[in-house]
Amino acid sequence: MSGDATATAPPVETDEGPSAPADVPATPAKSDKPEPVDELVTTHHVLKVGRRRLAYTATTGRVVLREEEHKDGTFGGHKARAELSMTSYVLDDADARTRPVTFAFNGGPGSSSVWLHLGLLGPRRVVSGDVGALEPPPYALVDNPESLLAVSDLVFIDPMSTGYSRAVEGGKPGEYHGYQKDIESVGELIRLWTSRNGRWMSPKFVAGESYGTLRGAALAEHLQSRYGMYLNGLILISSVLDLSSVDFENQRNDRAHALYLPTYAAVAHYHGKHGRRSLRTVLDEAEAYAARDYPWVLSRGNRLTRAERAEAVATLARLSGLTEDYVDRVDLRIEHWRYFTELLRDQRLSVGRLDSRFTGPAAAAFAENMDADPSHDAITGPYAAAWNHYVRDELGYGSDLHYEQISRLVHPWSFKDFEGRPIDVSPKLERAMRQNPHLRVHIAYGYYDGATPHFAAEDVVAHLQLPDGLVANIEHAYYEAGHMMYVHEPSRLRQSKDLSEFVVRSSGRDT
Repeated sequence: MSGDATATAPPVETDEGPSAPADVPATPAKSDKPEPVDELVTTHHVLKVGRRRLAYTATTGRVVLREEEHKDGTFGGHKARAELSMTSYVLDDADARTRPVTFAFNGGPGSSSVWLHLGLLGPRRVVSGDVGALEPPPYALVDNPESLLAVSDLVFIDPMSTGYSRAVEGGKPGEYHGYQKDIESVGELIRLWTSRNGRWMSPKFVAGESYGTLRGAALAEHLQSRYGMYLNGLILISSVLDLSSVDFENQRNDRAHALYLPTYAAVAHYHGKHGRRSLRTVLDEAEAYAARDYPWVLSRGNRLTRAERAEAVATLARLSGLTEDYVDRVDLRIEHWRYFTELLRDQRLSVGRLDSRFTGPAAAAFAENMDADPSHDAITGPYAAAWNHYVRDELGYGSDLHYEQISRLVHPWSFKDFEGRPIDVSPKLERAMRQNPHLRVHIAYGYYDGATPHFAAEDVVAHLQLPDGLVANIEHAYYEAGHMMYVHEPSRLRQSKDLSEFVVRSSGRDT
């Protein structure tokens, strides 16, 4: 690997003067640490997609990011600051002018890209099972003929302190643990890869999941404004562009309570609280109530009459699947962690937050909040095993660093750029779309997603300040699954098809 290279300091000439003893060795100059270099491994593979055989090259490892230093009007050099891990897949012998490339990452903050990589988009995928039929260890890794590689080259990026990404030795990773520096570093890696691989004339896409959608929207504007790198498409999976839409920590913010209600109704339906009614019927009622009556009820406070409050309690209890007593005691405001703890309390089960189809035994039947998310527990092991095998045995990259699947090292995360105002990147998306009217946006929602609820994401999009012609550039896709809808096999198959069609349509060229 190129990372094995070492540097040797050149000989230093000294002038000790005539009084220097002949047998005293010259004092060596102080040597700097060797400059870090890219550490990348390349392998070759074939993926069978129907009757096609896709020969492709995989490259994985770490890329050194450097920053220009300017101080007091003086250029201080191009200094190494970080080493970000990434994996790319490039189709062999394809025309770079027509072949799209998609840059993908997950969210957190603190998540590696392993979920989109091995769950949905990559040429290999983990077999983890699903609700009621989870696979036992050590799991399996199989070809993914539905991979987006069929229509686009792929670059998976692990932001700072996730995956194998680290600051350079002696560097300060905390500088990157925040909104602005995160966008700049991921954007710089995209610029480097595009330049080094001769892909400036390729159709380009950015795909993010969860916090990666917030990053993705801001990144689209950053790439276009900073580098003039205009995108063809932006893929937002489990979108959250305005964090105030899902903020329960601000006790005076009633917005999240209303926007979460349709998700609660969907989850209640999945767990049998709505009898024989269809999911669509339940959602229609919950969305209508959340859009009009519920915000009014919450805004009234103690001005509600007894009859109005009783009606609201009954409606919320029926839609959410909770008891009227509970809804009344929480003053009509259902916090999401408490909801997932309360819904099946009588069965001593907790409901998943990332994917509310999953349940798990409650650690304590009296707990106010569940001790763990059973949906996260269900997928952590399969993805960890699959990646650690895959990166070494198939991609040929060995590192003794721990691959930070979900890193706690990034906290506390800095949002200093939003001090005194909501953390909202929807203006960045508006700017990117006004700047580049060809930019198309695909948003994917999971009805059982308790982390980034579909109705909250819809509400943010509905308030984008865009002309009708640009609103038409946004498309929506819905799945009866959770935050990572590809855990649900029927949703994975449909989502793979949806994304492939989006890339082909938005690239404007045959792929």
